[in-house]
Amino acid sequence: MSLFKKFVNKFTSKSETPEVPEAPEQVQPKVVEVVEIKELPKDDIWSQPIVREIKDSDWDELATELLQSDLGRELTNELVAAGKKSKDKPLAAIKEKLESAMSKKDRATKSGVILIVGVNGTGKTTSAAKLANKLSGKTMLAAADTFRAAAVDQLKTWGEKIGKEVVTGQANGDPAAVAFDAAKKFVDTNSDNLIIDTAGRLHNKADLMAELGKVRRVIEKSAPISEVLLVIDATTGQNGLAQAQVFTEAVEVTGIILTKLDGSARGGIALAIEHKFDIPVKWVGSGESVNDFETFDSNSYINGLLS
Repeated sequence: MSLFKKFVNKFTSKSETPEVPEAPEQVQPKVVEVVEIKELPKDDIWSQPIVREIKDSDWDELATELLQSDLGRELTNELVAAGKKSKDKPLAAIKEKLESAMSKKDRATKSGVILIVGVNGTGKTTSAAKLANKLSGKTMLAAADTFRAAAVDQLKTWGEKIGKEVVTGQANGDPAAVAFDAAKKFVDTNSDNLIIDTAGRLHNKADLMAELGKVRRVIEKSAPISEVLLVIDATTGQNGLAQAQVFTEAVEVTGIILTKLDGSARGGIALAIEHKFDIPVKWVGSGESVNDFETFDSNSYINGLLS
């Protein structure tokens, strides 16, 4: 049971309604009108009548669970405030606020040149390959993370597995040089997509901006960049929010790839990022297999949190 449904059931369940105490035998018991609470559809649990008071301690408990689910302090405070403000329908107010926190931007991935950015260890290189496998049309890959030989070898291995060409350069060479060669080949071969795996070194914002800026400039000499997708590891929790902060300040991020979104991840980080930066999550990775990579369905995600 999700934490939201647990919270809702706590205040709408008929089992929570206090029983009327029995009157002493010598006193005629009062007639108590029994009001039947009709069952509503399961997907409408947030509209059910509240049968007991929601106390401050209950709100504090919900806030703690939301924070533990990686929704972040800012969004958690807003959800709790929305519930407290609505005295008549506090549960419905929380649901409405939750749904409004999702980005309304287009979640489709535009074809063309796609930069994959993110820190090392998030699954950036694997995500680049999985994305190449999902996109339609002729797709190429470029290994511009030249400072990690393992990353280049990993992308080449993936390329062989999924049947995609991988453009590489010299070890420890200039990432921009690889990006330039790949962009030129992308145009010359009339390909539909070029996915560039960039370096995942995160020294500071200035270095990051300089490096990604140089890569962008050399690519745009041959072709425009259609997407910049930031890879975030769902298991890192609030560190993912901090990473999103740095990268959005360094480069114009157009979408998020959320990796490792399985049983070990709470998943609230997706909502926290969309709410804070208005950047849509476009893809989700949930395992090691090439097929464990799907487009992000915001409706299913919200339903998962609420059900």
